[in-house]
Amino acid sequence: MTGRLEGKVAIVTGAGCVGPGWGNGRATCVRFAEEGAKIFAVDLKSDTMEETIARTREAGGEIEPYLCDVTDFDAVTAMVEACIARFGRVDILVNNVGGSAKGGATELDDATWHKQLDFNLKSVFLTCKAVLPHMVQQESGAIVNTSSTSGLRYTGAPQVAYASAKAAIIQFSRVTAVEFAARGVRVNTVVPGQLHTPMVETRLAGQRAGGDVDALLQSRLKRIPMGWMGDGRDTANAALFLASDEARFVTGTEIVVDGGMSVRCD
Repeated sequence: MTGRLEGKVAIVTGAGCVGPGWGNGRATCVRFAEEGAKIFAVDLKSDTMEETIARTREAGGEIEPYLCDVTDFDAVTAMVEACIARFGRVDILVNNVGGSAKGGATELDDATWHKQLDFNLKSVFLTCKAVLPHMVQQESGAIVNTSSTSGLRYTGAPQVAYASAKAAIIQFSRVTAVEFAARGVRVNTVVPGQLHTPMVETRLAGQRAGGDVDALLQSRLKRIPMGWMGDGRDTANAALFLASDEARFVTGTEIVVDGGMSVRCD
């Protein structure tokens, strides 16, 4: 049986992971490879991609790692050209780079504000800017940008820069989707909620719970109507649908992956 992405070439940014387990980028690389895609895996550090590469190859996938600062347009342009040199084309772009910093409107310093916007939002703009001309030329392509439920609602901590950037990704995707709809390119957004990814243990627990992982997990779990937390594989499955031909008539919209949290009132 032919995979849903058979013969497709996918750039996945943020393909590494801060620890063992299923982060969004790692899960996307593996899941896409399982469906026949060739993976051009992009991250800032090589060590974070080691498990991603191993798991992707175990799944029978072809993966090419590439180091890139996706907030630097020259570096991003070179990255896209390297993908084309390696695989001949780009069919799918998954923007998965991101991360939060605590701080509200009065306490967040100017430097952190700008760094958050660069990391979470500028990275999406630059990668799309570099990839879109190639997709237009081949008259086909699917872009999946990763937002967050923090861009839809308050999620337990004042992180105004992160939330603003993630909200902006949704509107950036909608506007870009309309602009390129008649040129064969679809642009959609996955909106993950409070998943149990390796980032919980390595970063978020220290930011929000004094290092108490169990306390953080319990506080997050209380917000989820389904009563359990998904992980990066759930994000990857949503991205897979949006990247596949099954979503051929889907553009300018979002899939929220949060167990019902974003529609809960309390």
